[in-house]
Amino acid sequence: MNTNTPPRVAPLPFLAHSAAATIVVAAALVASVVTTPDRASAQEPTAAATAPPTKNLIVPGEVFSVDGHTAFLFTPAEVNALPPGAPRPWILYGPTLAAYPDEAEKWMHERFTEAGVAVAGIDTGESYGSPAAVQATEKLHAEMVKRGYAAKPALLGRSRGGLWASAWAIAHPDLTAGLGGIYPVYDWRTYPGAESAAGAYGLTPADLLAKVDELCPVERIDVAARAGIPVCIIHGDIDVVVPIEPNSGRLKARYEALGKGDLVELIVAEGQGHNFWEGFFHCQQLVDFLIQRAREGATGGDAAAAGE
Repeated sequence: MNTNTPPRVAPLPFLAHSAAATIVVAAALVASVVTTPDRASAQEPTAAATAPPTKNLIVPGEVFSVDGHTAFLFTPAEVNALPPGAPRPWILYGPTLAAYPDEAEKWMHERFTEAGVAVAGIDTGESYGSPAAVQATEKLHAEMVKRGYAAKPALLGRSRGGLWASAWAIAHPDLTAGLGGIYPVYDWRTYPGAESAAGAYGLTPADLLAKVDELCPVERIDVAARAGIPVCIIHGDIDVVVPIEPNSGRLKARYEALGKGDLVELIVAEGQGHNFWEGFFHCQQLVDFLIQRAREGATGGDAAAAGE
């Protein structure tokens, strides 16, 4: 006798009655296999979906998400000089990318927060001041206002961050207390060039250049000048990456053409290019300007700045 022969198993009685019964049961089994994973995935989000945003902060603060973008806030000290109930002053910073703000700027941001002025920014990638970047920044602005910060921040743009800052000032002059810059870009034709900037604007380079009067901040900075937005910039006179004349110099010239030249402080760093010279990041004049403008944006003291 072969002892390896498996025992016979009688068929289940209800399956022996008809082929139709077999089809019904098979269909039910398939349905349960198909639907079960869907229910599980709906109820159990993946770790990636729930992971909090991360960013290296050079001074104490907070990292959070706004509409899917990573944002940061350098937390200010208490401001005893503010009127009771006044919104808190802050500086809107650009470019908020993975590496920025960086250690070179630490001294400045420590001065801001010690003075009771917060600093915040939102990472919109290499967006070069595009309308999409402005829209994302509007959501950060709404979040800051909800947290008790002023509706009218000062702006600080470093290098290409000048495109972010000036684009905001042009789109929202009523929500801009002042515009500061460290060798800032105001004309994307000089950096990064239309070829590189076009994608951020959702256009071909040729189409972007055709809309330069509409989309290039330096060509529209008259909006900020007419609104009386004060400006303070430090820029090297031998900068070949972001040349001073078509950027900071052009902004000042356009303000002057409208009789608003006294609103622009252009600090020329002689013999300096686009580098990490300490003077760019330890510029007391720029720091004082931004602190004053942020405070006045919070308290409504803007008449003097507008020349009224």
